[in-house]
Amino acid sequence: MSQVLHTPPPAPTGPIPPEGDLAALAARHGLTVSGARPSLFEYVRQLWGRRHFILAFSRAKLTAQYSQAKLGQLWQVATPLLNAAVYFFIFGLLLNARRGIPHEIYVPFLVTGVFVFTFTQSSVLTGVRAISGNLGLVRALHFPRASLPVSFALQQLQQLLFSMVVLVVVMLAFRSFPGLSWLLVLPALLLQFVFNTGLALIFARMGSKTPDLAQLMPFVLRTWMYASGVMFSIPAMLQGKDVPGWLADVLQWNPAAIYMDLMRFALIDDYGTSYLPPHVWAFALGWAVLAGVVGFVYFWKAEERYGRG
Repeated sequence: MSQVLHTPPPAPTGPIPPEGDLAALAARHGLTVSGARPSLFEYVRQLWGRRHFILAFSRAKLTAQYSQAKLGQLWQVATPLLNAAVYFFIFGLLLNARRGIPHEIYVPFLVTGVFVFTFTQSSVLTGVRAISGNLGLVRALHFPRASLPVSFALQQLQQLLFSMVVLVVVMLAFRSFPGLSWLLVLPALLLQFVFNTGLALIFARMGSKTPDLAQLMPFVLRTWMYASGVMFSIPAMLQGKDVPGWLADVLQWNPAAIYMDLMRFALIDDYGTSYLPPHVWAFALGWAVLAGVVGFVYFWKAEERYGRG
């Protein structure tokens, strides 16, 4: 029985077609660039399709965060509480930063500020490493890369929700009891989550090409914290001082201060509207929309470059 040997056709010879002809040839046969950036609408659709992965990934990261510590998940609450205790000793007792705030609500004022600012701070710090710290996952699997910073922001939201149990205990201990104003916590947290996610997306793209940014951000965030009224009332600190009006507006309307004020107003009985800057809800919504939209589009613009080079 004879055996027929099939030899592959000879490779084409001749000059390589110009780049424009190659692109036209690929398009004619339905070929696309590997890892090409989809349209913005398609990218949103893909991201929504990965919502179960985003939620599962955030839960896994939250569980693993303190897996090596003996106290485990208790550190989710203990860390901000210890920070609040340190700030109370230094700023509340030694530096008398509680002026302008009634003494009986200063502890709830401080603890709320620490918990709320930590939410934003942690979202940025985890976001800046979202791509650079997960290159193996980025290079091995095809999925919308925005899933990573979004899942890290969601992880921090879940951590804050766990911490809210302790925050409620603090409120009750200092005679701030549940009321209708507590319902304002939900829209305030939602707006802050959108704002935090936008920041996480922005710094995830920046950190993907500049790993040293992760070393710089703690100093930037610490400066932001001191300027946002975590440990003191901004209007009380500015009172009687020769401060330009624009600087006072910047301090009171910066997003960290806005979201802390809303949470304090919602939870603390004696923290009334007199402590809030004008149009506070409009600014909270504006910051959330601005950061969310700009952050998402800015991250999407570099989708095809993540994990390369």
